[in-house]
Amino acid sequence: MSWVNKVIVSAIAGAAIMVGAVSLTSAYAQEVKGPKVTWKFNVWGKKRAFTADVEAWSKHLAAKTGGNFKLKIYYGDQLGGKKQNLDNIKAGVFEASKVCWAYHAGKNQAMTVLNLPFLPMKSFEIQRRASEAIHKHPIAAGEVAKKWNVMAFSTSNLPQYEFLGRGRAPEKLENYKGMTVRALGGIAAAMRKLGSSIATMTATEVYQALDRGAADAVSFPSTYAHSAYKIDEVASWFTSNLSPGTNDCPNVISLTAWKKLPEQYKKLMYDAREKGYAALKAAYSSKDKINYPKWRKYMKEIKYTDTELTRFRKIGGQPVYDAWVAKHKDKFDAQALLDAVLAAAK
Repeated sequence: MSWVNKVIVSAIAGAAIMVGAVSLTSAYAQEVKGPKVTWKFNVWGKKRAFTADVEAWSKHLAAKTGGNFKLKIYYGDQLGGKKQNLDNIKAGVFEASKVCWAYHAGKNQAMTVLNLPFLPMKSFEIQRRASEAIHKHPIAAGEVAKKWNVMAFSTSNLPQYEFLGRGRAPEKLENYKGMTVRALGGIAAAMRKLGSSIATMTATEVYQALDRGAADAVSFPSTYAHSAYKIDEVASWFTSNLSPGTNDCPNVISLTAWKKLPEQYKKLMYDAREKGYAALKAAYSSKDKINYPKWRKYMKEIKYTDTELTRFRKIGGQPVYDAWVAKHKDKFDAQALLDAVLAAAK
C-alpha cells in the first residue's frame, strides 16, 4: 500500500472514530429523554450578572437533554419592551422573561410587597426564601396567574440597592432633600420621606439621565448594575451601606407553556433553578470584588453612621409599610402578605 493510500485509510479511520465519539457523547448527553422543546426568554439589557441564572438554565437544559430542550435568551428587549413582558407572555409571544414588578406595579399589586424598604433580607438565602414564599402565596400567585397566565418561577435575588450620583455628596440624610433620585417601589417611598424627588425611569434610561443632569443620583442593585449600565463612568460619589432595600425581579413562565412540559422536563427545570441561584450568587459577589476597589480610587465613598441608618429606617420603614397595607387592604389581605414576608425572613 502506497503512503498516499495509507494516509487516506488513516484519515477515514480517524473520521469514523470521531463520528463514533460524537455519537456516544450525544447519546450520553441525552440523559433526560423527551421531545424537542424551544422556549424563548426575553430580557432587557445585555448579558450581565443579572442574567447569569437563566444562562445557567439554558446550558443545563441543553446538556441534560442532548439539545432537545432549548432555552433561547433574547437580550436587549428583542421580543418586546420590558414593561410589556407580562402582556407578551399572555399573548404567547414568548414563554418566559424577567419581570420587575416595580416597572408596572398596577399590573400586579400583591407582589409589590417584596419591594418594600428595609425588609430583613440578611443573606442571599433568606432573601430567596422570603421571595419564593410570596411567589407561592395564594394571594400573590393567584393574582398574576389570573391576570397574566404566569408563574414566578424564581427570583433574580437582586442585591441591596445603593446610590451613585454627581455633584454634592449626601453625607447626611438631610442632604437628600430636594435631590432628584432614580428609585423604584418601596425605596422610592422611603426616599420621599427624606424629601427627595423621584424619577422612576427604567434601567436603560438611567445613564443618560445622570449624564445630562436630569437626575442627581440613581439607585441600583449594588454593585453589578451600576457597572453594567456604566453609571460608575459618570458618577463622582457612591453610598456603600445605605441598604434601603431591593426590588423583586423574578423569572416568570407562561402557565400554558409550563403545563405542556413533560414531567421529566419540569423536574429538570427545578434542577436548573438551583444552578441558576448558584450562578447569580457568584456573579454578584465577583462584581463587588472588582467594583469597590476600583470605585474607591476615583469616587467619594459615603458610609452612614448607625444612628443615621436607624433614623432612616424609622422614617422610611414602618410608615411605608402602613401606607402600602392601607392602599391595598380593600383589594386583598395586604397585612397577611406583609406578615408572610417578615415571617419567611426570620
